[in-house]
Amino acid sequence: MRDKPVFHWLACIGLLLVLFGSCADPSGEATERVVNRTEERNYKTYCNPIDIDYSYMSHYRARNNVSYRSGADPAIVNFKGKYYLFVTRSHGYWVSDDMSNWKFIRPQSWYFNGCNAPAAAVKDDKIILLGDPSGRGAVIETDNPELGDWTTNFAVINVPRGVQDPNLFVDDDGRVYLYEESSNKWPIHGIELDPNNWYVPIGEQVDLFNLDPEKHGWERFGQDHKSDLKPFIEGPWMMKHGDTYYLEYGAPGTQWNVYADGVYTSKSPLGPFEYAPYNPISYKPGGFLKGSGHGSTVQDNNGNYWHFATMAISVNFKFERRIGMYPAGFEEDGQMYVNTAYGDYPHYLPDTEVNNHKDRFTGWMLLSFDKPVTTNSPLVESDVNVVDESEDGYMLGQITDFSIAQVNDEEIRSYWVSVANHDSIYLQLDLEKPMDVKAIQINFQDFKSEIFGRPDTLKQQFIISASLDGEQWEVVADYSENQRDMPHGYIELPEAVEARYIKYDHVHCSTRNLAISEFRVFGNGKEAVPAAPADFTVERQEDRRNALLSWTPDPEATGYVIYWGIAEDKLNLSAQMYDQASYELRALNTDQGYYYQVEAFNENGISERSEIIYTE
Repeated sequence: MRDKPVFHWLACIGLLLVLFGSCADPSGEATERVVNRTEERNYKTYCNPIDIDYSYMSHYRARNNVSYRSGADPAIVNFKGKYYLFVTRSHGYWVSDDMSNWKFIRPQSWYFNGCNAPAAAVKDDKIILLGDPSGRGAVIETDNPELGDWTTNFAVINVPRGVQDPNLFVDDDGRVYLYEESSNKWPIHGIELDPNNWYVPIGEQVDLFNLDPEKHGWERFGQDHKSDLKPFIEGPWMMKHGDTYYLEYGAPGTQWNVYADGVYTSKSPLGPFEYAPYNPISYKPGGFLKGSGHGSTVQDNNGNYWHFATMAISVNFKFERRIGMYPAGFEEDGQMYVNTAYGDYPHYLPDTEVNNHKDRFTGWMLLSFDKPVTTNSPLVESDVNVVDESEDGYMLGQITDFSIAQVNDEEIRSYWVSVANHDSIYLQLDLEKPMDVKAIQINFQDFKSEIFGRPDTLKQQFIISASLDGEQWEVVADYSENQRDMPHGYIELPEAVEARYIKYDHVHCSTRNLAISEFRVFGNGKEAVPAAPADFTVERQEDRRNALLSWTPDPEATGYVIYWGIAEDKLNLSAQMYDQASYELRALNTDQGYYYQVEAFNENGISERSEIIYTE
């Protein structure tokens, strides 16, 4: 076991460290810049997935004791300057005034089984919501969401086949509309509701649009759009910008890296709707955490837009998911965009002023990818206890190598499992060169966790230290007495720390096993950025939904980001990749020409972009 007196001493002087900035222990080991943020965070940045206390699901407990967290299908509204985030099966919802600190609300009255794919909107100084898991519910409302005294008139909205993945939209004139569907057969539907008569439907439900994967490559099912199974359309969300209605929708399947949101536009809330040629709008097929579908878009208190979306893990069950947030908005010509480039790296929060809202990336690069990492925990060899639908084509197969190398491979689906869950366990990362460390993200994973619902006792406790030589250590983040549940703990350091080695000392976590899917270190190296990728080529394939992009690999590059779009000055779509110099892009629309570009990146920064290539 670790020498406990030293760490008890550190905990006792935590307050003094905050007040006086630094001190040293008798052994000469520095303890400067200690951060013990167990309460409100005063950050300028955030990192996806957003670090909220996701609920544990209980669907399979009786059958085989599978335990996993999930957060999906976000519906976010700005109500009186605060942001309220409603998430599938969460037994409540979250509130924030800065999109950094999220407080979970256990409402006074709520759905006993949790809401499912909730719809939320603001109407007459109230939040109205629809999300009964049965699909046969009534609109509920409150003017005090922080108390959560939700009321209803019990007028069930009875549309054909029930209400699936609903969206409530309140137009400028006060009229209210319901959009809904989650199916690989039925289209998105719309119908007007009467707010003066218990929100009962007015007229007949209208079929609005369905998927067309033969023309829209991104609507094809499966990992990288490579499955022949029928895709799903779901999760509508209506926005109005100027005189145009933007009806967002999710496809082709929530468990895949290519889960995305597209949009149809209209001059009327019930159509006719026209497919946007720049689709999809929200797309993140690569990187650490993938997928950005079934989302919602909200305007912040500064007038900027943000898109909240569903990101996939799909290890314990295909519906194991998380929430991401991305800068969004509208071009001058009305084109809607969601910027997911470097979407799981640190970005500036809404209240942090930037030159261009579309580009909120901090420029803090990933320093930890594929670097040497060690631990004192022996290798764990074990079976898994999951709901596996991989043989049916509905999720990827399991990764059962639980070695320490999984902790920094930039793959959310792989994870390291410690042999023990106590305060003798550590892992140590060698960045190989001194670098300026600015933030750390620790992504805990559920491995046979045996937790269900929303216990009040969940927490993760640990200490992060930094060193230039691997001998003299500086504690840069002390969470040894943390009482907050932080499954994707993001720590923004108050100032950059020059370090070569970063160490995680485990203290405690509430799950049965300590398992970490990724230990990520962000900041900037001190050497040259890579050169712009050379010999960039694009070949549009016979199947016009696909194009093959390639370039000359650069040994100085960690990875690459490709960009594409339907206008040379609007390359709003992107895909990130590591250790590869080609990419088969399978998300194109057959009736559209495209522009493409690529850039390289490493720990030191981002290269200039290549020339732009156009294909008919």
